[in-house]
Amino acid sequence: MGQGTWKMGERAERRSDEIAALIAGVELGMTLVDTAEMYGDGAAETLICEALGDRRDQLFLVSKAYPQNASRARLSRACEASLRRLGTDRLDLYLLHWRGSVPLAETIEAMEALKSAGKIRYWGVSNLDTDDMDELVAAGGDGCVTDQVLYNLVRRGPELELLPWLVAHEMPVMAYSPVEQGRLSNHPSLVKIAAEVGATPAQVALSWTLRHDGLIAIPKASSIAHVRENRAAADIVLSDADLATLDAAFPRPRDRRPLEML
Repeated sequence: MGQGTWKMGERAERRSDEIAALIAGVELGMTLVDTAEMYGDGAAETLICEALGDRRDQLFLVSKAYPQNASRARLSRACEASLRRLGTDRLDLYLLHWRGSVPLAETIEAMEALKSAGKIRYWGVSNLDTDDMDELVAAGGDGCVTDQVLYNLVRRGPELELLPWLVAHEMPVMAYSPVEQGRLSNHPSLVKIAAEVGATPAQVALSWTLRHDGLIAIPKASSIAHVRENRAAADIVLSDADLATLDAAFPRPRDRRPLEML
């Protein structure tokens, strides 16, 4: 489990709590920290630098580039700007945030150039569906190491094709918004299971997402208490009966649908 930072660093009155939350997460072993140049126009990256700059060697830093910056001419500049805001000389993982008009082959070339220059260790994509992933690989994108997608109990579409595709290609999936931004907390099935296992409904939803091998969840938390709650979800083991209850309450779609995104 890692830490997401969407909408962090944007409000001064929350800054000290957000910094404390990020530090607590790292101390609890959640050393993968995900951000993007889009988040607050770089404000989240700056917050990470302030909170965790002296812990850089403990971290696995992930950032994402706007699709309009994914060209040969612009990706290097976008990466350098993220590096400056993060106060580091390299990213552990750099992602194309979503697909735009730049050809995938050009983005692949630009990513590989950053890798060769030592600016990034690995690269991947976000919000790309199965057809996009087929095209990416056909364009020479064997170096892609992950696809970060919207996946949780009410966003189960990726289970039909995309998740099996990623497993077949040995690419871990990164699940963002794994508890649907907290909107699942009052669902009766989650409330019932939470009471039985001694957890919160959000922890049950997060545990469900984490049940897959090769999946990295990146929930956001803006307080130490919320970070601790998220971390504890990784230790919850849902029974077959629990999983069957959740399957009935949150059935995956029968037919393929376009990949959802936030």
